[in-house]
Amino acid sequence: MANFRQDFIRFAVQQNVLCFGEFQTKAGRLSPYFFNAGLFNDGVALRNLSQFYAQAILAAEIPFDMLFGPAYKGIPLVAGTAIALAEQGSNVPFCYNRKEAKDHGEGGTTVGAKLHGRVLIIDDVISAGTSVRESIELIRAAGAQPCGVVIALDRMERGQGEFSAAQEVQRNYDIPVISIATLDDLLGYLQAEGGRVQNFTAVQIYRDRYGVKND
Repeated sequence: MANFRQDFIRFAVQQNVLCFGEFQTKAGRLSPYFFNAGLFNDGVALRNLSQFYAQAILAAEIPFDMLFGPAYKGIPLVAGTAIALAEQGSNVPFCYNRKEAKDHGEGGTTVGAKLHGRVLIIDDVISAGTSVRESIELIRAAGAQPCGVVIALDRMERGQGEFSAAQEVQRNYDIPVISIATLDDLLGYLQAEGGRVQNFTAVQIYRDRYGVKND
């Protein structure tokens, strides 16, 4: 496990973005943990989060030409990640979409650099996959090529079928899904942390019941 993965889990816990207890998911399951990326909501947190995104992208070694952030959560993420990558010596353009097309001024459905080449999508999580699907359609319509999706946490949890939301995206669009950390990384963190035995046990039981196999 790369160090930044456990560092990210630790950071998310410290920010109360990752909490433990009993939480009902959209699928109606009772989850022993909850991840809310919207709580990375100040300047220092966004800077640190963006640095983790940049580390995950560089570690994946996927060729790309620009970044795209789906509105709305993807907008600060894509801007922050572009800054973090530039600080690492990789200056790349980015853009994001509007929810509604603008019919005056510069017009169009995107803001920022023109979509071109291989486009890496930056989002917080993949739930139903709607945001990713819409992003891919928009990118392809502009004549560019989606080359991957980067998310903060992969829950590695089955959806309606035997595959997770991230696996469905990979299968349906033939592009990789990169995550800063996964559910297995969370288990590794809980196992290594003293005083987290109860949390580890609860998450492991949940993983055994609803989790997917590693690719």
